[in-house]
This record gives sequence, structure tokens and C-alpha cells, in this order.
Amino acid sequence: MKNLKIRYFIYISYHGKNYCGWQIQKNGISVQQILNEKLSIVLKEEIQVTGCGRTDTGVHARNYVAHFDTSAKIKSPDDFIIKMNKFLPQDIVIHKMIQVQDDLHARFDAKERTYRYYISTKKDPFRRETSWYYPTPLNLKLMNQAAAVLHEYTDFTSFSKLHTDVKTNNCKIKEAFWKQEGDMLIFEITADRFLRNMVRAIVGTLVEIGREKITLQDFRKIIESKDRGQAGKSVPAEGLFLEGVGYEL
Repeated sequence: MKNLKIRYFIYISYHGKNYCGWQIQKNGISVQQILNEKLSIVLKEEIQVTGCGRTDTGVHARNYVAHFDTSAKIKSPDDFIIKMNKFLPQDIVIHKMIQVQDDLHARFDAKERTYRYYISTKKDPFRRETSWYYPTPLNLKLMNQAAAVLHEYTDFTSFSKLHTDVKTNNCKIKEAFWKQEGDMLIFEITADRFLRNMVRAIVGTLVEIGREKITLQDFRKIIESKDRGQAGKSVPAEGLFLEGVGYEL
């Protein structure tokens, strides 16, 4: 009789500098590829990991969620995590693992995702791979007023990478705000889903607000135009983190 497979959720963190993103690509090494390889070695069967969504080249994740199925018996998840982390490179770590229902899906059952973008206003060699150094003064009050405008809309075509294969560009923004911690500016945004390059394009446009190059009315017009060419430039990948994914477990 064939062994029944058990589904597990794993919660991982990774530093995105050395990877072409989460998803397997032909032209680079991805986080998904590494996990598939290492899990297959440890569990002694072919494992295919399914993630909660894409992250682009160079983007980091503090609390990424993925699932995999295995017929191998895992007696102690804690011991398994320790063993896996010995096999994984230094820039990927598994920090939690739970058994879930066999129909629970890391991507399709995610109810919300939270990203943060970090801008360092002070040059710091220890932050250069995990934030965007931008010393130009920014009006944080105006940037927060513009962030609040995002709640008024659902179609974010203006902030989406062109020629993607999604069926809709609609997203429900649940939270979006800026805060300052010392010399670090942090943008946090939570939504039910995100378009490719969306957060970095939003941040780039909000920076233009902060520089007082465009107005709040301009910001509304950009969103309503549904034209990526009207929005600001995408900010660098190294400042972006996937902070968390929400489920009804």
C-alpha cells in the first residue's frame, strides 16, 4: 500500500541578494530551487515546494510561507528544522514548521500579505544590502496622506509590471503607512494580494510626493490613469521585505 502523503507549512526567512527571487527560473538560482534540492536530499524523495507567491530578484523575506507534501515520517519537526538548516545555505533559514490539512494551499489560501520597504537616510555599510540609501529630505506627513489615498482604490495597474499573466489588477489594500525609526524610514503595506513590482512602484511614487515633486491630486490621477508610465520609478529591490502572510488556520 502506498504511503499517504502529509502536507507541511514551513515558515522561512531569506536574504535575497544571491537569488533571482523565490520562483524557479532558467537564468539563475532561486530560493524555491534550493529548498526543493535540500528537502529532497533530507527526506530521500523528490519534493516540490509551493510558495505563497513570487518575490523579485534581490527582494528579501522575513516570514515567507511555503508548503510541501511528503510520505516520509517526520517524528520531530524541531529536530527536522535543525537538520534542514544545516543543509541550507547561510542566507536561507527555516524557523517554523507545522502539519496542515492536505488541501491547505500556501498561495491560494493566503488571506493577506504584508511588505515593508526600508529607506536609510544615513549612509551605513551594514545596511547597504537591506535598505535603500536615500539622503534627500522627504515630507513624511505628505507621504502618509498619499498612502491613505491607496485605500480609496482597488485597480493598481499604474503600479504593475507590464505584460504579466494575471487576470486582474485589483487588490484590496488593508493598511498602508510610513513611520520613522531613527534614521530609517519604513513603509508598511498589507493587502489581500500584490501585483508584480507593485510595492516598489508605489514607494517610488510616494518618494516623489515626499520630495514635493507631485501633489496628492497628481497621485490620484496617476492611479486613475492605469498607466505604469505615469507612476514613479521602481525603487531598488534590496530595501523590500516580505514581512508576513496571514491564513485562517
